[in-house]
Amino acid sequence: MDILIFIGAIAALIFFHELGHFIVARLLKVDVEEFGIGFPPRLVKLFTWKGTDYTLNWLPLGGFVRLKGENDPGVEGGFMTSRPWVRIGILLAGPIANISIAVLLYSIAFSRLGLPDTSKVLIMDVAANSPAQQAGLVTGDILLQVNETQAESTDAVQQAVSASLDQNTRILVNRNGEIIEFTLIPRSNPPEGEGAIGIIMGHPTRPISLFQALPLGVGTVGDMGYNLLTLPVQLARGSIEADEARFIGFKGMYDIYQEVKEVETTPTVPSYINLMAYFAMISTSLGILNLLPIPALDGGRILFTLPELLFGKRIPARLETAVNAISFMLLLALLVYINLQDFINPIQLSP
Repeated sequence: MDILIFIGAIAALIFFHELGHFIVARLLKVDVEEFGIGFPPRLVKLFTWKGTDYTLNWLPLGGFVRLKGENDPGVEGGFMTSRPWVRIGILLAGPIANISIAVLLYSIAFSRLGLPDTSKVLIMDVAANSPAQQAGLVTGDILLQVNETQAESTDAVQQAVSASLDQNTRILVNRNGEIIEFTLIPRSNPPEGEGAIGIIMGHPTRPISLFQALPLGVGTVGDMGYNLLTLPVQLARGSIEADEARFIGFKGMYDIYQEVKEVETTPTVPSYINLMAYFAMISTSLGILNLLPIPALDGGRILFTLPELLFGKRIPARLETAVNAISFMLLLALLVYINLQDFINPIQLSP
């Protein structure tokens, strides 16, 4: 079932990429000969509507769009005979669809989590048999004061607790509107993985609508895109290790999916949020990588169109087709190599 869910999610991201191309092509009056669900060979033709064959194919990984005259400038009314801005618009639509899906997924996640109130400190979890549990602190308490220190931030709480190790410590909390005082003794030598008093701190959140969460989704996707595009610079500077920046294939993505699915969440964070964020990250990567100026990718085809748009001079169609075909074969070989590496040299996940 996990494999089916993972394949379905990846297929959906690829499907929406192609759907973006399809919708904009139809809006800009470029004929679409076939819209395929899955990749060939063809299983069955479902129906024909407005000149487009809708087909079901054997390989269940997304879909494809076959435009009229996609590689032939001699086909009247086809893709290659369209104006350059029309071709660029169609090519941009796929990556923009993936980026939009990522923004939507992140925005839904933020709307479910709410907006953190960083002026307050929330107890998100209490370790068993810890000083906090023994004193009576519970998940959901809002910390107000540690001895004489106001709990204005998690750092302030940590510093106040560290200054009171092995001493009676007074803690004031707000529990459902009631102010309650507790006394406990922070441990100078706590068990591994626990703090001095045995709590996990965070911030309470206030509900926000999906519309209010959209700027957060856009900002997150923007940050991810920036990090992805500056990855070569970060590698050159030694900011990140080469192993941390390696490409992964379907097995590697599935391994990470399994890891993300098993990550423990706090009571205030639903378990599905991590999965939404993970697939949003993949969708962002699909969108950004397809915009790179590499022949055979959408960005590469846009690059071939720019001279015509800027200078009115078109690169010969035969040259463009040949370069795209060679690049496609090289990319296919690279994908095979990357996927083989997932088995030969699996990525190392945290224990």
